[in-house]
Amino acid sequence: MTGPSPDRLHPLDATDQLVFLKPLAEGRTNVTVGDYSYYDDPDDPTGFFERNVRYHFDFVGDRLVIGPFCAIGRGAVFVMNGATHAMGGFSTFPFNIFGGGWEDGFDPATWAAGNRGDTVIGADVWIGMEAAVMPGVRIGPGAIVAARAVVTQDVPPYAVVAGNPARVVRQRFDDDTVARLCAVAWWDWPRDKLMRNLDAVRGADIAGLEAAT
Repeated sequence: MTGPSPDRLHPLDATDQLVFLKPLAEGRTNVTVGDYSYYDDPDDPTGFFERNVRYHFDFVGDRLVIGPFCAIGRGAVFVMNGATHAMGGFSTFPFNIFGGGWEDGFDPATWAAGNRGDTVIGADVWIGMEAAVMPGVRIGPGAIVAARAVVTQDVPPYAVVAGNPARVVRQRFDDDTVARLCAVAWWDWPRDKLMRNLDAVRGADIAGLEAAT
């Protein structure tokens, strides 16, 4: 037994509302998705990158990186840097995009200065229904983002965040256990090792996970 293929778009025989995102991301130069990360939505989940990843333009240059084993709930959105307006002047209105002479004198650097870089979602992150992840956010492995949370700043590994703006409401494990989990990085194991040690991954014994062979 090897588990499901990470390259199968619809991994569940009983329904098409869940998709693995890695095959869906093929051919996209500004997106990287790890094995087995999925999106669940009864309303055309195959439209994830068009409907759920907003303002993601190649000319901006930012990337969306989603690690392996992530679970993304219905309606969750990732707002990318293309949504940013220049904020250094008195008005944030994007006069330049409308042309007709309004573009004259516009300095693109004033807009680029507000960009926050790549959005990076670590391994084994659970993002709840209708959550919003804002540009340049980095979410650590094992974190949980509550439904309808608005994530405006980085999230530590194995933290649970909720609210608008999202705040840490608790840590899933103590600091020592989190450090050891990040060192083990089971999500990087080869498939055969993962299959042999699924019970340790699903369990809560860090020593047992560290002893996996």
